[in-house]
Amino acid sequence: MEKVTFEQMLQAGVHFGHLKRKWNPHMAPYIFTEKKGIHIIDLHKTGVKLDEAASAMKQIAKSGKKILFVATKKQAKSIVAERVQAIGMPYVTERWSGGMLTNFATIRKAVRKMSQIDKMEQDGTLNTLSKRERLQVSRQRAKLEKNLGSISDLTRIPAAIFIVDVMKEHIALAEAKKLGIPVFAMVDTNSDPRPVDFPIPANDDAGRSIALVMDVLAQAVAEGLQERKADKESAEAAQAAAKKSKEEAAAEAPAADAGASEAPAEEAK
Repeated sequence: MEKVTFEQMLQAGVHFGHLKRKWNPHMAPYIFTEKKGIHIIDLHKTGVKLDEAASAMKQIAKSGKKILFVATKKQAKSIVAERVQAIGMPYVTERWSGGMLTNFATIRKAVRKMSQIDKMEQDGTLNTLSKRERLQVSRQRAKLEKNLGSISDLTRIPAAIFIVDVMKEHIALAEAKKLGIPVFAMVDTNSDPRPVDFPIPANDDAGRSIALVMDVLAQAVAEGLQERKADKESAEAAQAAAKKSKEEAAAEAPAADAGASEAPAEEAK
């Protein structure tokens, strides 16, 4: 896993915090200084926290569990969606539906409804409806796809959640904490890092800053998935080798028994 450098973070503007008057005192340990009324984040601490988060995410991915990525703010949507799609993890970049975690069963029903509409379209049932009904169903399908399409593969509560901007995604954060789901998040100088299990002190407004953090985390998840695949292939190969060895041993056994029975017969002659 390649570590991000101080220079890379500096160039991406990861160190720029909010105005001093907007700060959250609990972010004090991560603030390096203040310049022209703006707090500057300590990038050395950012690097350490980012490495910790990446290592933890890698292990979660390696175990075969899902991490839900949440970023509904305008400048983060496309950045997060693009990188998360590449690693096959669920994400929310439109609106956070209240109860998405705490009322997961209802959300799953809505996802199943989307699948049912698709099935109706495939088997021709949709064509038997009136034009108005078809239009209503199509609109319903489009709305479900927009809000829930990116989590359609999430069949159970995620093992962890990653948030860009805990201030904006406070509902998602609260739901995760209520269920005891580990939270990874970018925390700016105006945020409270205390509810976050893996806080990454960073500028959560600039696109380049968000992209840099997402690149590191997406790479860690991809490596975890790759290692899981390699371990699975090694286990299958070992299992196949053991089976082959067992079959060869079983095939040799009758031959050995036959040789043993021939020897007494020769002595009798």
